Amino acid sequence: MDLFDVYPLFDVEIVRGEGCRTFDKEGQEYLDLYGGHAVISVGHSHPYYLQQLQAQMEKLIFYSNSVQNSLQRELAHKLGKMSGYDDCSLFLINSGAEANENALKLASFYNGRKKAMALCGAFHGRTSGAVRVTDNPKITAPINAGEVEFVPMNDMERIVKSLDKGDICAVIVEGIQGVGGIRVPDDEFLRQLQAACNRTGTVLILDEIQSGYGRSGKFFAHQYAGIRPDMITVAKGMGNGFPIGGVLISPKFKPEYGMLGTTFGGNHLACTAAIAVLDIMQAEKLMENSLRVGAYLKEALEQFPQIKEVRGRGLMIGLEFEKPVKLLREKLLYEQHVFTGASGTNVIRLLPPLCLSKEDADLFLKRLETVLKGLN
Repeated sequence: MDLFDVYPLFDVEIVRGEGCRTFDKEGQEYLDLYGGHAVISVGHSHPYYLQQLQAQMEKLIFYSNSVQNSLQRELAHKLGKMSGYDDCSLFLINSGAEANENALKLASFYNGRKKAMALCGAFHGRTSGAVRVTDNPKITAPINAGEVEFVPMNDMERIVKSLDKGDICAVIVEGIQGVGGIRVPDDEFLRQLQAACNRTGTVLILDEIQSGYGRSGKFFAHQYAGIRPDMITVAKGMGNGFPIGGVLISPKFKPEYGMLGTTFGGNHLACTAAIAVLDIMQAEKLMENSLRVGAYLKEALEQFPQIKEVRGRGLMIGLEFEKPVKLLREKLLYEQHVFTGASGTNVIRLLPPLCLSKEDADLFLKRLETVLKGLN
């Protein structure tokens, strides 16, 4: 049997990681400015993280949600306290797509409506409901097609007109659009959106799967706008590489037995990983580091004449160029040994571990400058 060939792969096999570095099977070191799609939040192979996982593995890896699991409650309490949402409840699953899937389902249970609204350029996952609100027809199969209205970011006039019809179940918005090109919604737009949703009985879902967990310099990117959505979805950096996702749910939603469910969600090992991430973030002040190093990096990148625009907050940064970035990324990887991401054809995405140091930022800037000079 061979693999189902759906991923275009770089000719690199990473076998080890440490902090903001990864290493291939030949021992070559790479500076990681992508964190495997923003997944590595506290750094590769953090000693405390490994210690906690090892200790839990020696006791119990998994049992079902039919029994008490105090690790789930510990995770919920710590997440609520650190994020400022200790009045919410937490539903645990395995991925970001599942988080959005369950949030949309819960919203529909709540108000009985079928239609959803999302922003142009949105990416919310590949499962049935999540891909329905993703603005990419190429990955939406006919069976996934449903009633979704896509609206331009910040276009409140159009949004209000649609919401006033009273048939939209939920509006789902990323705290910062990742796949869409590191697009940051205006703070005032988010405030007006929440007010419109409240007025029309529409559920507001904030997808913080990529932009959350301290990446923006606040725990959630939407907190810059001072709003409190009805639900927040999380994953990626939540487990630092161990699959886990969650939905933070407002007290307005009342649970019923059997309403939602999962086999693997909130398992003992996943909760251990997520608790370790929060412990490390707090002990090492990684949100503050993300804000500080991200601002330093952004200011330095804005001085590069080859870059058309620098966007983002904290350590979620997009670099837009006039030309396609495919060759630039390849040269950064193969010649300068730096991992970066991309959005579309012209945008480089930087999503490093939140422990990125100023020294590592300087190293990246130097290597980027070398490649850009060679391309001119």
